[in-house]
Amino acid sequence: MSRVISRDGTPIAFERRGEGAPLVLVGGTFSTGSSDTPLAALLAPHFSVITYDRRGRGASGDTAPYAVARELEDLAALVDEERTPVSVYGMSSGAALALEAAASGVPMGKLALYEPPFTVVDDQDRAAKARYSQRLAALLSAGDREGAVELFMTLVGMDREVLAQVRKAPMWPELVAVAHTLAHDDAVMGDGAVPVERLGSVGPPVLVVDGGASPQAMREAARTVAKSVRRGRHRTLTGQVHDVAPQVLAPVLREFFTE
Repeated sequence: MSRVISRDGTPIAFERRGEGAPLVLVGGTFSTGSSDTPLAALLAPHFSVITYDRRGRGASGDTAPYAVARELEDLAALVDEERTPVSVYGMSSGAALALEAAASGVPMGKLALYEPPFTVVDDQDRAAKARYSQRLAALLSAGDREGAVELFMTLVGMDREVLAQVRKAPMWPELVAVAHTLAHDDAVMGDGAVPVERLGSVGPPVLVVDGGASPQAMREAARTVAKSVRRGRHRTLTGQVHDVAPQVLAPVLREFFTE
């Protein structure tokens, strides 16, 4: 892997595959750069695909204290490495991060997003999000990383039986290893609602994609984001859920980024 130094001195590890116009993939909760390998492999024949470990994950550093602004600087440092316009794809909380980067002026040619999880729509949702944030902070402060992972899994609707199976799976230690970054993603999501006014400053063309079998709240969020940016469009992938199949998503991204 290669490294770029972010503005605050934090090393950010990245990997490049393929040749062509640069395309940065921004992962979501629990992901590292390697999580995007299947999608990157499908896109590499058409683009110079850059996957990276967000700060606090994999081979990247994690300079304290954390701030969303530092993650924006990480993405800006990757973009600055290129000498031509860079496109960006963000997944889930990574989509929210990429949106904020675009709104903050990080230069990018086009931006594609898959299901940014802005699912807070009323005061009840907002209160639930605040309770989650407080509980997550308490667990991480106490060093209970497994508890933090369980809390997040419960938040996204995983039932106890499935959670018990996940705890025994080979992936569990990997989830626990990056449990502290749940607080990073929680900060990226703000109060959990679509930041409609903020998105009005997003300049690049934006494609927002959702899965036809995803929860209705997730799909509504995707449509709202597409309507809130200046040059947005929306597309639904029939039968897909939040864990979208790379082979279904890749042709859609290829078409958008090359048109």
